[in-house]
Amino acid sequence: MQFQELNARFTEVNSELLLCVACLNPSNCFNDFAKEKLIRLVEFYPKEFSPVELMILFDQLDSYIFDVQLNEDFSRLNGLNDLSKKMVETGRDKLYPLVYLLLKLALILPVATATDERVFSAMNIVKNRLRNRMND
Repeated sequence: MQFQELNARFTEVNSELLLCVACLNPSNCFNDFAKEKLIRLVEFYPKEFSPVELMILFDQLDSYIFDVQLNEDFSRLNGLNDLSKKMVETGRDKLYPLVYLLLKLALILPVATATDERVFSAMNIVKNRLRNRMND
């Protein structure tokens, strides 16, 4: 029953987006890292990445994962928030700017979605009150 509810709530595209974002997770020494899924994540943001930047990102991802897996500072991170802070502290946001942009997009995704949901909820409340006050 819960599985059906989740399937009804999340479309296939939403599920794919969440799986792609999960590849950025730094827990377990970046075991969930999948370059193909991160490239797929970039395809959800066509205005943020040009075709040239996509090729550069492809190379940056290899260097990035090699770098952070060897660095002791990145071994104890728990989530995307910790990862973004550590990247800024160590200057890797400048070294891997496209990876950092991808990380920022992943971090703002829940906020942007929640804001949209709140707007639609508020619209429904207003619409219902107006409908209730309207006469024939």
